[in-house]
Amino acid sequence: MGVKLLGLIGTRPAPPGPVHPGDVLAETEALHVRLGGREVLSGVDVTARAGEVLALVGPNGAGKSTLLGALAADLPAAAGVVRVHGRPASDWSAQELALRRAVLPQSAALSFPFAVEEVVRMGRAPWAGRPEEGEDEAAVASAMAATEVSDFAGRSFSALSGGERARVALARVLAQRTRLLLLDEPTAALDLRHQELVLRVCRARAHAGDAVVVVLHDLGLAAAYSHRVVILRAGRAVADGRPAEIFTDRLLSDVYQQPVEVFPHPRTGEVLVAPVRGS
Repeated sequence: MGVKLLGLIGTRPAPPGPVHPGDVLAETEALHVRLGGREVLSGVDVTARAGEVLALVGPNGAGKSTLLGALAADLPAAAGVVRVHGRPASDWSAQELALRRAVLPQSAALSFPFAVEEVVRMGRAPWAGRPEEGEDEAAVASAMAATEVSDFAGRSFSALSGGERARVALARVLAQRTRLLLLDEPTAALDLRHQELVLRVCRARAHAGDAVVVVLHDLGLAAAYSHRVVILRAGRAVADGRPAEIFTDRLLSDVYQQPVEVFPHPRTGEVLVAPVRGS
């Protein structure tokens, strides 16, 4: 009996080690990903560091969600390397990954009428049976408060609006309390107020030392809230840097095949991005 118990303890996934500002928590090197016989990513290098929000932007079909899926170790690499917390992604078990990264997919669908609080609590599943399980109540409450879903904690998830579901799904990710957050279009279904709320949450998590990678379509939000941006086009990274450095009229107009103007805010000087309209 004692031998069996020792064996079980030995197979328990090790908890994540300490993380310091600037640590690389996820990265790709010369990454190629093929889906359905088509190469979706071609030689992409990306690094996500603790303490920063990294935005992935680009037109439809550029490979943003695919890159996020590869960083999450949910999609296999056809060539190149994906590392999570310094190790090849394939070296981690599913349980070990769940302790190190949390993933928000584009859409959240559940077949059963779970209450909102039950959905958020699902984010705590990786910590079951560990000392961190004692943080469950605080983690769930904090995540729900941050995303402003506490007021309808008892409502059925299936009865929520699209925007409410999106915020509950984000709360589940926050409750997981990993140091790497991978968010796929978290603002897509949200109104103006809650778009700003979600990106403020992202900045707060980065300020607390997490690495946040977020797929965004709104270039204004990317400019306002990300520390660094990777611009993707046709499966390749064409620029990587601070928004103020790489968001230019010429580059964005070329990438999006739409005239774009980049200019400073008249009061704050922050980068603003707008399509050129009219004749």
